[in-house]
Amino acid sequence: MWRKIAIGFIVVPLGVVLVALAVVNRAPVRLILDPFGGLDPSVSIEAPLFLLLLGVFALGLIVGGIATWFTQGKWRRMAREESRQARDWRRQADRLERELESLDSTRVRAKLPAD
Repeated sequence: MWRKIAIGFIVVPLGVVLVALAVVNRAPVRLILDPFGGLDPSVSIEAPLFLLLLGVFALGLIVGGIATWFTQGKWRRMAREESRQARDWRRQADRLERELESLDSTRVRAKLPAD
């Protein structure tokens, strides 16, 4: 519960700041993507500043998510292997329980007198 409250105290103000930036920065700006272009860049984007900021934010989320996914790969692999082992152990335990029950039932029948 405390975690949700802490996230609320971070996400809500961040959202307010982003909305305020979007409202204030509506004028188009030029983003030059050619570092060696000089005065006349061949590769540039002209868009409102808030779109560029939100685009960079989204790109950061995507790159961070991909990096996290790759770094957690060994844990997912270990979880799959342990799940497979647990499933195998459960099957073996069920098989042994069935064998024990059948063995017990044959012993009980052997002890009963014939009618």
